[in-house]
Amino acid sequence: MTIEGFTPLSALIGGALIGLAATALYAATGRIAGVSGIAGGLLRAGSGDAGWRLLFLAGLVIGAGATGLAAGMPTLRIDASWPVLVIAGLLVGYGTQLGGGCTSGHGVCGIARFSLRSIAATLVFMAAAAGTVFVMRHIIGGA
Repeated sequence: MTIEGFTPLSALIGGALIGLAATALYAATGRIAGVSGIAGGLLRAGSGDAGWRLLFLAGLVIGAGATGLAAGMPTLRIDASWPVLVIAGLLVGYGTQLGGGCTSGHGVCGIARFSLRSIAATLVFMAAAAGTVFVMRHIIGGA
């Protein structure tokens, strides 16, 4: 996958908005803005808090769409087949359950709260990502 049109300014603005949204959710509700936990909470029967979860997830989609309309959609090219994407998605879902959260929950919110568990999880995420890129690009020979 390649993304064209990346600028450090857009990354800075996006990161600041993510931090602001995570802070606002925590200040307003005491909840952590971990996307996998928010989405996973919709699947639990009888949780009784589906409203804010749906609004949060809708905000992610609407915000990305609005940004794409305002600034132009990035050019994306995904060089993987649908079965590979489905398997990857299932593995990510399994990993977030196994790790007790995702990169947004641990990396953004957990590190900000100085959670040792989140710091360790984020280090593992980053090491696994670096290892995967190395294997895919230099050993297997992907793009």
